[in-house]
Amino acid sequence: MTRYNFLAVGSISLTFATAPQAAYAAAAGILPSELSVGAMFVQADWLVKVVMIGLALASVATWTIFVAKLLELRKANASEKLVHDQLVSLRSLRDAALDGNLAFTPLVREALSELRLSSDALADPEGIKERVVSRFQRHEAAVTRRMTRGVNVLATIGATAPFVGLFGTVWGIMNSFIGIAEKQTTNLAVVAPGIAEALLATAIGLVAAIPAVVIYNHFARQIAAHKALVSDSAAAILRLVSRDLSRGQALPLVKEG
Repeated sequence: MTRYNFLAVGSISLTFATAPQAAYAAAAGILPSELSVGAMFVQADWLVKVVMIGLALASVATWTIFVAKLLELRKANASEKLVHDQLVSLRSLRDAALDGNLAFTPLVREALSELRLSSDALADPEGIKERVVSRFQRHEAAVTRRMTRGVNVLATIGATAPFVGLFGTVWGIMNSFIGIAEKQTTNLAVVAPGIAEALLATAIGLVAAIPAVVIYNHFARQIAAHKALVSDSAAAILRLVSRDLSRGQALPLVKEG
């Protein structure tokens, strides 16, 4: 009888000894062997994958706009700076009209066009200057619209990408809780993959949003500087128009145009 009790106690102790090992083996079977970015993307829910792909495309669009707009602004600034430097050295709009390069610049064309249309009203120099200023303002507005084309997309990406990533995170964590309910366990091996996939969506959202905000602010400053340069060129041409009107030289210029 004593022998049988010894065997029973031995079997119970054996059961307690092997139970943690069984639990560890089960957890090891559940825990994924790899938690890299690629593996987490492959294992993610389809909706989380759509969110990640959309954010990745937004990031590609951000850097594409950055390169394209950077080249456009550099070219426009260099061209406008050259025009401005030439205009400030002139004494008359006639000199700009006879210059092969300046004659085809938008601001000079606007001034010459207004002088031609106002050829029968040269006795009212203030009215002519007012109309020239109006043309220059419309030109500056058109330049601003052209330069901001595409930059507003950066503002949209910067404002919405974090929330889109957060949506993917919430969806992934919700799936993790569903997995907990189905498996009836709170083992970290069950919860960790879903949470990791969810946090990956947030990370991609921040990767898309942060550069978009920084680049948008950079281009906003650059566009403002370019607009100021255009305004300086317009002011230089307006001074030429004012000089010609004061000298009574605008009429010959209009006739030759």
